[in-house]
Amino acid sequence: MSGIAIVMLIVSITIVWGGLVASIVFLRRRPEVEGLAEDPEILREDTDRASRPHPSRDT
Repeated sequence: MSGIAIVMLIVSITIVWGGLVASIVFLRRRPEVEGLAEDPEILREDTDRASRPHPSRDT
């Protein structure tokens, strides 16, 4: 391998692994919020839709 190929290999590895480390650090500092409040109307419609039979069923 030539010197330029080795330098490009090191640069690309640094970019990929650096991005992975940066994303892990970011998510550790600011974790995603779970259980966001949804519109109660949408939740009610989902519950109603789930209780109804599937539209293609004959029985």
